[in-house]
Amino acid sequence: MRLIGVTPSQDEKGRIVINHDYLDAVCRAKALPMLLPLTDDESLMEEMLRRIDGLLLTGGADVGPDMYGEEKLPLCGETAPMRDRMEFYLCRRALEIDLPILAICRGYQVLNCVLGGTLYQDVAAQFGAALRHPCYEVPRDQVHEVNNVQGTLLHRVTGLLTMGVNSRHHQAIKDLGRGLTINTRATDGLIEGVELPGKKFVLGVQWHPESLSDYRPEAQRLFDALTEACL
Repeated sequence: MRLIGVTPSQDEKGRIVINHDYLDAVCRAKALPMLLPLTDDESLMEEMLRRIDGLLLTGGADVGPDMYGEEKLPLCGETAPMRDRMEFYLCRRALEIDLPILAICRGYQVLNCVLGGTLYQDVAAQFGAALRHPCYEVPRDQVHEVNNVQGTLLHRVTGLLTMGVNSRHHQAIKDLGRGLTINTRATDGLIEGVELPGKKFVLGVQWHPESLSDYRPEAQRLFDALTEACL
């Protein structure tokens, strides 16, 4: 059984936390999720990378704007500097060694920034409000559609050109990172998915497929595809 490293969040009391639906989706994909410790010790992170077969970058706090060369604006939310350092290191090294990556929400933003991209610190203020992107009160509901680009990895994995997604983000990709290909956009034009051609498996999405994966087959297929890429 393949081992998938899952990055954690930290609550206000310093406890490591993770939404169980990430772990459930990995288990349904017939892989074993391993919740990683929160650290910026490079020797420990290298040991993590030696032991895992794939990396799942999860959602959580906003990425610190200093990580992509910007000043923090008032509408930027709470950040997690230790987590930024850990996930940027793990993501960068995973790309270097061609370790399969599935990057979700914050993780998708980390992937973009590691490759030199930038973020809207607040979508409504900086991009526009044609769609209501953060719908935190309905985390498991499909609240808007995305249009997948034909022939992309995302299209091949899901088998769909249009699909409904949930929305638990107020940030998103502004400038695209080096080498990334856009594989889907929301109906208002906001980038909602990316991938990195030439790698074994690097796929990032802005929504939360883990929260849909128990009842939407196309959402579970993202986790299945991660596991398959680890074989």
